[in-house]
Amino acid sequence: MPINTTEEIQQLSAVFKLLSEPNRLKILTSLNMECRPVSDIVKATGLSQTNVSFHLRLLREAGLVRPERKGAFIYYCLPDARLMEHVKNFHHWIEQKGKADTDKTT
Repeated sequence: MPINTTEEIQQLSAVFKLLSEPNRLKILTSLNMECRPVSDIVKATGLSQTNVSFHLRLLREAGLVRPERKGAFIYYCLPDARLMEHVKNFHHWIEQKGKADTDKTT
């Protein structure tokens, strides 16, 4: 599906800008389809609770994570399995591109 409008390009650019911050990618990959409380995300990423909460707020506002209350705790989840699939696909593409670039120089 082609990206034709300025609005579509701006929306896509906003998502890529959010994902360009390494700590946000750490948070997303730590979720990987498992809903987790902030304390688990802190342990998995090694980031401070303040830092995790800040990034979760931005990711939540963009619709890249969703909060889910379970008793007294709020768990954060990926809203759609396709999000991690896209991240994994980009990672695979980068790995393949790196191999192709290496092959060109050898």
